Amino acid sequence: MLRIPRPGRRPARRKPCAGPAHGLPREADTVDIVAEKPRDAQQPAAVLDEAGAPAGADDTPDYPGKRFGLPQHGPSSVASLGRRFLALFADWLLCLLIAAGLFRTQYLTIVLFTVETYLLTAVTGTTIGKRLLSIRVMRTDGRPPGFGWAALRTLLLLAVVPPLLSDRDLRGLHDRAADTIVVRL
Repeated sequence: MLRIPRPGRRPARRKPCAGPAHGLPREADTVDIVAEKPRDAQQPAAVLDEAGAPAGADDTPDYPGKRFGLPQHGPSSVASLGRRFLALFADWLLCLLIAAGLFRTQYLTIVLFTVETYLLTAVTGTTIGKRLLSIRVMRTDGRPPGFGWAALRTLLLLAVVPPLLSDRDLRGLHDRAADTIVVRL
């Protein structure tokens, strides 16, 4: 940066101390000249968003759960879809065995599955299948789901399609609606 005195003003003497009291020119007495680098005619100027990043830049996190402050690996990291499906299968199979063994009918499987998923998710954040596979459900702020959010999550889980549609953090629609995420224990 080069400082040039404005016309009609006498340049001040330079002293080792800074500031107008020490004889240096004030900001109003100088004009800043900043040299710009020439731009290629084919390269357009970069457009920046409010955060100062290039507009349209990919803001995808490096790994699932990063934007929630979760680790990439180990305990409290986002559970993989494979673990989640295996836990769901284990819960369904357990409910099927209980319905067939105790009640001699398979039609109560959905009722048992609903009750098990709702109650255990609301109280502990885990079901039997999730516990076997070392995963649990928690709110995105770290709290347990609670009865209200567990009810919404369970109803959407029973609709089948919402869990199949997931975002970059591996959260299905049922998790996003209930503000929950499934993590490893």
